[in-house]
Amino acid sequence: MIFYVEIEDEEPGKETSVPGDLCREFGFDPEKVAYAVGEKTLLLLNKPTNVEVNLKITGDEGIRQCNLLYRQIDSPTDVLSFPGFELQSPEEFDDAWERYAEECTNPESGNILLGDIMINARRVKSQAEEYGHSEKREFAFLVAHSMLHLLGYDHGTEEEGERMEKLQESVLRALGITRDS
Repeated sequence: MIFYVEIEDEEPGKETSVPGDLCREFGFDPEKVAYAVGEKTLLLLNKPTNVEVNLKITGDEGIRQCNLLYRQIDSPTDVLSFPGFELQSPEEFDDAWERYAEECTNPESGNILLGDIMINARRVKSQAEEYGHSEKREFAFLVAHSMLHLLGYDHGTEEEGERMEKLQESVLRALGITRDS
């Protein structure tokens, strides 16, 4: 699995090659945590690991702009997920994997582009405080949540939401990421 991580300063389009102002105070390496969570999610669900995911860490304004553009919602959110291929349910993943493999394969790496994730660093900080757990746990939770969306999971119904919640918690538990870590 490959995670390509881009960290954006507060102003959209102003990229940095080292963790930007939004991530400097995190007590963890976002790239390492994202990789561990992504890999564990795939392994727990018995999915192929020869995938690539693009992760952009941004602020309120960057994610608000994408939320408006892609969801027609003019407000910031905590996380957005953009699957590499259309799935109506996670059960469709294996068929879609074979169907889209060729057109979604990176010719340089041979990996399949699973999709893109955008995380709002400001929400990581505020939600961690609100829920009484670490920023690392909040970040890991959002990555797990997005990985599940990339694999076809959704939370449109109460049953689907409970299913996703259990899977997210299983991933974090398997990595030893607790409310205090």
